[in-house]
This record gives sequence, structure tokens and C-alpha cells, in this order.
Amino acid sequence: MFETIAEVSDPSVARVLTAALKAHGFHPLEGGESGLPGMPGVFAPKGVAIAVPEEEARDARVLAEALLKEMTAR
Repeated sequence: MFETIAEVSDPSVARVLTAALKAHGFHPLEGGESGLPGMPGVFAPKGVAIAVPEEEARDARVLAEALLKEMTAR
């Protein structure tokens, strides 16, 4: 089972976050960045969901929150 750890409104940020999670040894679910099923480029109201296996969710959520905070700091 996979658990959603973040929802990102910008698909580019979602791709960077997914790559960063992979680089840190997590296994995010692939394929979420292309849009809703059958509707490429159309995203859910909350954006792109980032999901990882349940056993990784707690640690991955901490890292994702820290990375998103750093990426959105201006």
C-alpha cells in the first residue's frame, strides 16, 4: 500500500520532490506527474499527490515537508 505524504500544486516542484525522495532512498510512486488518468495535463484540485510505501511514509513526510519549505522560501 502507498500513502500520500504531500500534494504539490506545481508539477515541476512535484518532479523535483520525487527525484529528491528517490535520491534519499525512498520509493515514491511513479506516474503521478502526468495528470489525472485519461486526462494528461489536468490535475486534481490539490495538485500532484506524492505517495510512498506505507512503511516509508513517516520519514519521507518529514523530508518532503523540509524540502518543500526550502523550495518555497523566498
